[in-house]
Amino acid sequence: MEPDDADAQSVRPYTITQGRTAPARDDLTLITLVTTVEPEPPGRAASRGLQPEHRAILRQCRAPAAVAEIAAGLDLPISVAKILIDDLVALGRATTRPPLAVAAGSTMDMNLLRAVRDGLRRL
Repeated sequence: MEPDDADAQSVRPYTITQGRTAPARDDLTLITLVTTVEPEPPGRAASRGLQPEHRAILRQCRAPAAVAEIAAGLDLPISVAKILIDDLVALGRATTRPPLAVAAGSTMDMNLLRAVRDGLRRL
């Protein structure tokens, strides 16, 4: 990798997050599930101010997806994905919730743990 390539890759996440290094919320974990609030109609004015990565998250989260899956799908660091998800929640475009097993206080489902593990390995 050329030195200029490394600089460009480190600047990109900074640009995407507008210089932020952490989300305003502290409840986003790797297994927090994110869901798009409503399908976006074509030409919707609200999406004009969104980054392409925001739009990709909205498309990916039409069905619930874990934060780790979102980051892996976008090939972004977890911290950047959390900031973008936080933006969408603040805009009312997405909701978050803990996985059902955690929310219900029951034991963790091994399939969920394997899915998170596999998502982390893809990072």
